[in-house]
Amino acid sequence: MRHVLRGVVLFLLVVIASPSQASAAPAQDSGQPVVRVGTEGTYPPFSFHDPGTQQLTGYDIEVVKAIAAKAGWKLEFVETQWDAIFPALDARRIDVIANQVSRNDERQAKYGLSDTYTYSRGVVVRRVGDDSVKSLADLKGKTTAQSSTSNWAKVARDAGANVEAVEGFAQAAALLAQGRVDAIVNDNIAVLDYLASTGSKDVEIAANAGEEGSEQVLAFRKDDNALIDQANQAITALKADGTLAGISRKYFKADVSVPDGGSADLSEGRGHRSTWDVLRTTAWPMFVGLVKVTIPLTALSFAIGLVLALLVALARISSSKALSGVARAFISIIRGTPLLLQLFIVFYGLPQIGLKFPPFTAAVIAFSLNVAGYAAEVVRSAILAVPKGQFEAAATIGLDYSHTLRRIVLPQAARTAVPPLSNTLLSLLKDTSLGSVVLLTELFRESQLAAAESNEFLALYAFAGLYYWVICVGLSAAQKRLETRLDRYVAT
Repeated sequence: MRHVLRGVVLFLLVVIASPSQASAAPAQDSGQPVVRVGTEGTYPPFSFHDPGTQQLTGYDIEVVKAIAAKAGWKLEFVETQWDAIFPALDARRIDVIANQVSRNDERQAKYGLSDTYTYSRGVVVRRVGDDSVKSLADLKGKTTAQSSTSNWAKVARDAGANVEAVEGFAQAAALLAQGRVDAIVNDNIAVLDYLASTGSKDVEIAANAGEEGSEQVLAFRKDDNALIDQANQAITALKADGTLAGISRKYFKADVSVPDGGSADLSEGRGHRSTWDVLRTTAWPMFVGLVKVTIPLTALSFAIGLVLALLVALARISSSKALSGVARAFISIIRGTPLLLQLFIVFYGLPQIGLKFPPFTAAVIAFSLNVAGYAAEVVRSAILAVPKGQFEAAATIGLDYSHTLRRIVLPQAARTAVPPLSNTLLSLLKDTSLGSVVLLTELFRESQLAAAESNEFLALYAFAGLYYWVICVGLSAAQKRLETRLDRYVAT
């Protein structure tokens, strides 16, 4: 057991320390400060992936790149869901948010906000012909779909609406078209872009969301005064030399960088692509996400989790009440809390006490602990299923406890444990789709990015499901072969 424990500790140290050192290495060869920019990547025309190149682009992306050129920053883009973007800023995972952050009193008090670089207005969107929604006041008692922490969600709540949380506008529009919600409150530019690019005849703008317009800014941490000052100076210069106006006209055919700069014209949209074209251009990025993130994350987390599960199981059946109690508590906590919550605690919570891990490492830690919590009971029951006579026989030939476990008990227990542990592995593979909340771009995240740009939800999500299914079939086949090989250890 001593050798096993030593091996586990060394393995965990390598896994945890190596990525941390890589991420901490200076990435500013030219002497430029590295500024990590948080954005959704699923909010066209502000932040999305070009369907041809798969590169991150959009109005906000070009604006922050222009600001970086003026300020002398080197940018690193970090994509995540909107509801995780401010926690990422708070946890110092990113340095600035460039994603149409609306200025309001709450954000002004908590964050450092730049000067305004976009002026827009909110609108209420309804299903075509739904006369029950004609103004913002009509939302009282109705249900809207919003990103739960967005400024538009607050506008909807203040109007008396019940807010259903969604990842982005594309998902909200789909829910509205399907009749699952009654309305949406969002930026008029985003709505116009959606209508023009999809040709949707299911939803329409019903009214303005109040009399006042909305101002969009970059959001920094409150104490990042140097970055805020540099951003403001760059914004002022970009307005003066016409760069912001040029970027604005490129996307909207109007200057939205100044108040009353004209109504955005999005009549041409970004062009609607066929379902086949969307699948063709997304298949490779999804495969890359599978190979680079999903499979390694699954394999590493399962391997570490399995070793931890064995240790917890042995502690659980130990005669020591202290060890048994700790193991029971660990299993209870892991099985009694959601995996998503565990991911958030490891990635966003631990940095507040000085434990900050890179995204991949944080995901491995959370998934490994989750596997250990569930697999420990599987391993324990498999060990207890070995006939007691096997222990007695081992004792008669002079084997101590550790040798009895390694040579006699565990090989027999493995045959019993393989089927339920295989289920745990298959569940883990599918659970890696939660990796996007800790800034990982895995298989499912790639499908989300493409769906947000194309609105081909059924085709893309079904295609992602096909990838998962193929891997699961392969793992199931491997399980059967492993069971056959382990049959020789079963006592008859």
